[in-house]
Amino acid sequence: MKKLLKYGLIALVLLLVVAQVAKPVERSNPPVVGDLGAPPAVDAVLRRACYDCHSNETVWPWYAYVAPASWLVADHVEEGREHLNFSEWSTYSVGKRDHKLEEVWDEVESGAMPEESYLWLHGEAKLSDEEKQLLHDWVEQTRAALEDEDAG
Repeated sequence: MKKLLKYGLIALVLLLVVAQVAKPVERSNPPVVGDLGAPPAVDAVLRRACYDCHSNETVWPWYAYVAPASWLVADHVEEGREHLNFSEWSTYSVGKRDHKLEEVWDEVESGAMPEESYLWLHGEAKLSDEEKQLLHDWVEQTRAALEDEDAG
């Protein structure tokens, strides 16, 4: 039994070593094309709770360099950037900005964002009721301004 455990542990270590090179992971931060320009209080909340997955300013934690966790983190960031990228905000049309703001609030209000799995290791990203209200008010004001911009 002792021998089996020893060989199993050696096999696991070898598997983890091979995994580090078997599937390379892209951990880049492309240039910021056009930031959101939110008020400082809103910007601080978004940077703390959203930017790691929804911007080109991802802070890659140590486990983003260790397979298989690196695969999951890179996939989450890639998917997050595809859905909404605050670093490319100024490239979005007025209609797309409006839609994305609506989605931001829907996700926050429902508790879907920040994702629970992200909060396990990033407890500081949890949004207080006051922060949710701040985001709600900002979304509503920004959407109204976009309506005016689109009409004008």
